[in-house]
Amino acid sequence: MNDIRLLLVDDEEEFVEALAERLNLRNLAGHTAFNGSQALEFVEENEPHVMVLDLRMPGIDGMEVLRTVRRKYPLIQVIVHTAHGNDLDEAEAWQLGIYDYLRKPVEIDLLIDRIRGAYSRRNEILKSESRADR
Repeated sequence: MNDIRLLLVDDEEEFVEALAERLNLRNLAGHTAFNGSQALEFVEENEPHVMVLDLRMPGIDGMEVLRTVRRKYPLIQVIVHTAHGNDLDEAEAWQLGIYDYLRKPVEIDLLIDRIRGAYSRRNEILKSESRADR
């Protein structure tokens, strides 16, 4: 699981740091970003495989981060992880092509399962693209 480049994005710094620590204890290291600008900067420099993204953040909100990531980095698998999303946000996120939509709080084992699934989907896409190029 250590090969997964994971980005956790949430403006609640204590929450996202604690989440990163809990994931790390389960051999899943994640980088953190505390706002949309930091998230997009990280994506540009490191292109994570999976992003766990909160929607409600000051400045560039999660939905705008999602739109940008889907447009520029379609291989990044995004899991929305939010306490404040509504049905319209969820519908838009699915339309934009997220991997999953989870409402806080989420059991850590379920989140890990979804992260692994997102990483597997990314690898399947890469394999199918590779076969198509032959």
